[in-house]
Amino acid sequence: MAKELAEKAKEAFLDDDFDVAVDLYSKAIDLDPSCASFFADRAQANIKLLNFTAEAVADANKAIELEPTLAKAYLRKGTACMKLEEYATAKAALEKGASVAPNESKFEKMIDECNLLIAEEEKDLVQQVPPTLPSSSTTPLATAADAPPVPSPAPPAKPMHEFYQKPEEVVVTIFAKGIPKQNVNVEFGDQILSVVIDVAGEEAYHFQPRLFGKIIPEKCRYEVLSTKVEIRLAKAEIVTWASLEYGKGQALLPKPNVASAVSQRPVYPSSKPGKDWDKLEAEVKKQEKDEKLDGDAAMNKFFSDIYQSADEDMRRAMNKSFAESNGTVLSTNWKEVGTKKVESTPPDGMELKKWEY
Repeated sequence: MAKELAEKAKEAFLDDDFDVAVDLYSKAIDLDPSCASFFADRAQANIKLLNFTAEAVADANKAIELEPTLAKAYLRKGTACMKLEEYATAKAALEKGASVAPNESKFEKMIDECNLLIAEEEKDLVQQVPPTLPSSSTTPLATAADAPPVPSPAPPAKPMHEFYQKPEEVVVTIFAKGIPKQNVNVEFGDQILSVVIDVAGEEAYHFQPRLFGKIIPEKCRYEVLSTKVEIRLAKAEIVTWASLEYGKGQALLPKPNVASAVSQRPVYPSSKPGKDWDKLEAEVKKQEKDEKLDGDAAMNKFFSDIYQSADEDMRRAMNKSFAESNGTVLSTNWKEVGTKKVESTPPDGMELKKWEY
């Protein structure tokens, strides 16, 4: 029975149903608490849910305790510790894993990455330590005229951002080192992201884009790390964003429904005055109404309007035809596509390839 639950958990994991996978692995562990593999696999699902410390690391440690030669347990612990920026701990776990599985190339690559990150941390620490003056009283002190000019410290680099997306969320990363959590304020609107970072001695960094698509504010969250601020935006619809900001992309295509794997975390409270989101939303809607589109942008709005106003059967047809044809067919006729598989139809001169993740 425990093995059957573990197999179902593995299937859920492959389907990106990470919450379901964790629940099924937990039930398998209740039936067989001595199986190290169950704990290691639950650690992997918890990593996907961003549950690093109390869940993923704890499960990996339990798996190692039960079976010290289980290589994947060390891999899970190393991965979780790297996410927590505990690079020395991660390296130690990965080196132990490499000793029990010397032919596994993942360990070597991750150990090299840990070494680079540890060296970077040590370099930053050395730069923060002021030089000490010589203690000998016999050395004559240099006069101000003899002292070499002290170069002015370089201004801190301006924060930069990048993003990537999954079917159900967009992840925005703002690179900013050593920023205290209390200096970061992030707020979410229906289609607006507001980020303000107070930098000591410098003008505050503001990033307040109008987003490409709508989001669910109560499901969005962010985390302040030592080198970056990571923001996770929960999409209101499972569609592909052509860009992060509104009006900079071309095609907005519906995607099939996918079970969301986003773990909810509370948004950090802010003592700063709130924004009038009703007013901002009204301005956004007015801009959308007044905006005149042409070319690809007009086509984008056309398909978006169809999907928004479609009934359930039309949406099911669009999702099914797009998913099964690998993005080459988009149909609104559920009677036509609901009873058969929609075959891929690549454009002339192009070859269809299947990508594995």
